[in-house]
Amino acid sequence: MAKAAPIPGLAPRTRFGDAAAAAVELRSAEVFEHARGVLDVNDIERVHDMRVATRRLRAVLEVFAACFPNKRHRRLLAEVKALADALGERRDPDVAIEELAKLADGLGAPQRPGIAGLIEELRAEQLEGNRVLAGMLRRVHERGLEDRLAELARSARAEQEQQTA
Repeated sequence: MAKAAPIPGLAPRTRFGDAAAAAVELRSAEVFEHARGVLDVNDIERVHDMRVATRRLRAVLEVFAACFPNKRHRRLLAEVKALADALGERRDPDVAIEELAKLADGLGAPQRPGIAGLIEELRAEQLEGNRVLAGMLRRVHERGLEDRLAELARSARAEQEQQTA
């Protein structure tokens, strides 16, 4: 699992709105960095890393909610949650397949066909999860989620500037 990068400029005296902006910028960038290759069913860690990154971004959006315009914040949070859900639907079969493969290694030949059948069912779920995730990634791109999150971060910083001016 990819480690969360420290938020640059975060210090005890950092203004709340500036901290919100920096946190959203970084956590959003982490989500989209993991998007490349996320549909590759042979590298299941990519899905895991992107899913974890969406959870971190959701946490930041929730912690700093007071810094953002309500309607825009709620809409973006819902979109990030939907992306996380699609990643989860794809990730769940990955984990089950991995565990069943380990189990099969320790079983005798008579039990292996049953495990192989379960793995095949899970591979079908994995492919369906991938289809759903591909559609979600297309919508995320078409709706400019990354850019809108960057704009949300800028709005927190601008609001902070107005309050201190």
